Amino acid sequence: MKKRTIIIGVICLLVVVAGASLYLYRTELKDAATKIGIIKGGTEGKQVAGSQQGGGASKAVTKTEPAKQPEETPTVEIPTDKQQLIGVRTVQAAIRPLNRVIRTVGRIEYDERKLATANTKIEGWIEKLHVDYTGRYVKKGEPLAEIYSPELVATQQEFLNILRWAGQGQSVKDERTAMLLVKDAQAMLDAAKERLRLWDISDEQIKKIETTGKPIRTLTIYSPVSGYVLQKMAVQGMRVMPGEKLFDVVDLSSVWVVSDIYEYELPLIKVGQTARISLSYFPGKEFSTRVDYVYPALASETRTAKVRFTIPNPEGVLKPQMFTNVEIKINLGNRLAVPSEAVIDTGVRQIVYVDKGEGYFEPREVTTGLKVDELVEVTGGIKAGEKVASSANFLIDSEAQLKGVTALKRKK
Repeated sequence: MKKRTIIIGVICLLVVVAGASLYLYRTELKDAATKIGIIKGGTEGKQVAGSQQGGGASKAVTKTEPAKQPEETPTVEIPTDKQQLIGVRTVQAAIRPLNRVIRTVGRIEYDERKLATANTKIEGWIEKLHVDYTGRYVKKGEPLAEIYSPELVATQQEFLNILRWAGQGQSVKDERTAMLLVKDAQAMLDAAKERLRLWDISDEQIKKIETTGKPIRTLTIYSPVSGYVLQKMAVQGMRVMPGEKLFDVVDLSSVWVVSDIYEYELPLIKVGQTARISLSYFPGKEFSTRVDYVYPALASETRTAKVRFTIPNPEGVLKPQMFTNVEIKINLGNRLAVPSEAVIDTGVRQIVYVDKGEGYFEPREVTTGLKVDELVEVTGGIKAGEKVASSANFLIDSEAQLKGVTALKRKK
């Protein structure tokens, strides 16, 4: 019983000592915090409260958020000795003149503007053919065929009768009646002449009819231009109707070259651009020309559009349907460009590795434009003068992927 009382007394003493120690420790901590400004004293708090009550206004305490740190530029380290081992080469992005050369195949066709048709405006029968085969060369005004037309003969006979009537009117004794007859005859005579002219009877032939007093049996069809007979529909003895085509004559002193240009190359083609045309039939000979016309339609099967050129053919050596080689050189001006092998196309983005020095390479997203030969235009992402890896960049990309280094997304 005595031991139990002693133990209880010791425990109570220990509790009292621990409480006193804790109280002293808290007091020291509070004093230290007040000195360094972490906790304001009660007096200051009362003064602040008093000032707030006396002034009737409270000042808001704003909390400043820490500024966002700029996103760290990702880089991958490739030591110099390792660069030499894998064959890393760098090239400087520079502004340089870009020239695009479009090579295609063309075919020679006749100039549609120099195609003429010989036909007749009367009904009749072909009595004689002066040109009896296709491909013959004829000169302008050369006879092609002769047509007999009963209607034409009747009109000429009517013209001769009016001539005789006009002559008889002058023999009338009554001067007034004679003047009226001559006036009417002259009007009818002019109408008959005009009808003959509308049927392509020349003034010389009309004068010959007046002189001889006999109608011309056949009407001669003449070639409207100098050139080659492209088509001949006229046959000896056949019947022809007004407006029926008899001959097609084409002038081949100049010809067209028509080429097919792919859809993605069309924005580069402009009227007036210089082109060189060569043929395998004439090795070493080239024809210089310009783009005449870009056709508005696109072939759905080949996704190409036709482009036309005109070249002179004074000697007639260029034949329609010959094939040619066409080369169009296009000056694109000065643009920022890098070698095409320096750009890695992921399918979604285009990535280049910029040499930051001391063995560090930064993957950077770029936007590309036109591709010319072994160069590609860069429209954004890098500046002129920056060095990019132009070879072994796939190995650098593999190293970056292993280390989890990816290019930052480029802001639009």
